[in-house]
Amino acid sequence: MAHRISKSFSVLMLLAVTMASLIGAHPAAAAFFFNTGFPDGLIATASRPGSLGIQEIESADDFILAANTSITSASFTGLIPAGAALSDIQQVVVEIYRVFPKDSQSPPSGNVPTRANSPSDVALASRDSAANGLTFSTNLLSPSFTTANSILNGINKVPNEFTGGEGPVTGQEVLFSVNFATPFDLLADHYFFIPQVELTSGDFFWLSAPKPIVAPGTPFNPDLQSWIRNANLDPDWLRAGTDITHTGPFNAAFTLTGQPVPEPATLLLMAAGLAGLLACRRR
Repeated sequence: MAHRISKSFSVLMLLAVTMASLIGAHPAAAAFFFNTGFPDGLIATASRPGSLGIQEIESADDFILAANTSITSASFTGLIPAGAALSDIQQVVVEIYRVFPKDSQSPPSGNVPTRANSPSDVALASRDSAANGLTFSTNLLSPSFTTANSILNGINKVPNEFTGGEGPVTGQEVLFSVNFATPFDLLADHYFFIPQVELTSGDFFWLSAPKPIVAPGTPFNPDLQSWIRNANLDPDWLRAGTDITHTGPFNAAFTLTGQPVPEPATLLLMAAGLAGLLACRRR
């Protein structure tokens, strides 16, 4: 009896050492963090959910994941109207799109100059504060921030896509910090990040960030420009700079935080080790 216990203990110790070596061979990867940098004051693009009598507007900027990643939180910086209270913010939505032609009908409609490097027709995934998919907090960065140009209503099909923008806009600069109730678990790929904000009155504008990305931002390649659409243009998209204003191109101010997802091979090795431990214990 003592011999069997000693032998089982030795086998358990051997398996434990084996598991430790497997884990040691695949140490926990560093947390994922992505940042486009601080707002540069060049342009502000509207982005809001649709509601009764209010047309939806989506403003998008891209990021790349080199490995499977779980996105747990994000932040983005934009303007709310002067005089508005932070309590006037009613809803925040975050959407993730892939790059056209994924999740899209191809060939495209021809209603825009190009769909190359645009967001796809439909979202891959979304989280909505109204459905408890995310929580958010806000921080007033500046009571008055002015951008050189803006886009709100001038989002049109060809041949009227060029409007030059709608001129400077001034508002309160606000940082939105968002935590996802269920993380976005994303494969290695190229994506677009889209935040939308609903206010009791007035419009939210997402602020542009430097392009190319500079410190403390996270440069990557290829870094696509910002795109925008409204419900009338859906499923197509326009480039905020190249198509609408003939300036730019632009990035948008946001960050992403998350954790790499272990590769399936690593999980299988760990599962096999655990199975061995359980089998040994049964004997």
